[in-house]
Amino acid sequence: QLQLVESGGGLVQSGGSLRLSCAASGFTLDYYAIGWFRQAPGKEREGVSCISMSGGSTNYADSVKGRFTISRDNAKNTVYLQMNSLKPEDTAVYYCAADPRLLCPMRGYEYDYWGQGTQVTVSS
Repeated sequence: QLQLVESGGGLVQSGGSLRLSCAASGFTLDYYAIGWFRQAPGKEREGVSCISMSGGSTNYADSVKGRFTISRDNAKNTVYLQMNSLKPEDTAVYYCAADPRLLCPMRGYEYDYWGQGTQVTVSS
C-alpha cells in the first residue's frame, strides 16, 4: 500500500523554524516528483514547493522563496521542507504529494498520492 506520512509540524513563534518530513512507505520515492502544499482555514490549497525526481530542479511559491528549502534523501525515502523565518501567514496544514514524473508541477491536481497533512501554527 502506497503511503505518505508527514511529520515535523507544530507551534512556533514568528521568526522561528521547522523542518517537515515526508516519508514514503510501500514504494520508493526515487521515481517520483514530490510537492509540498498547504491549506489554511477558509483558503484554497496552494503549492508551496516541489522537487523533481532527480532532485536537480526545485520550485517555490513567491511567498516562501528565500525562506523555505526543499530537499530529498532517497536513501531514507524521505523529502524535507526546511522552513525558516516563519510568519503567521504560513499557518496551515501542510501536505506532501507524489507523482511518478520527472519534473515537478506546482498544481495539486497533477499529483496522484497524498499524505494526511501536518499542522503548522506560527504565532505572532
